Amino acid sequence: MPTKTPPWDKKRPAGPKKTLSTADKARARARARRAGRSYPNMVDNIWAAEKSKSKSKSKAKGKS
Repeated sequence: MPTKTPPWDKKRPAGPKKTLSTADKARARARARRAGRSYPNMVDNIWAAEKSKSKSKSKAKGKS
């Protein structure tokens, strides 16, 4: 079974760069603290961005 490519070896997705909201940054910081890190790493930031993306999709589904 082939291994997945780590996120730091992948190219950045095409399109404009998106910044994390204040709430997303807080989620990433909290996840890092729970893992024993003093600040979030790239994986925490990606996780927070994906979390916010899925929340916005579920909100959009609920409105229609």
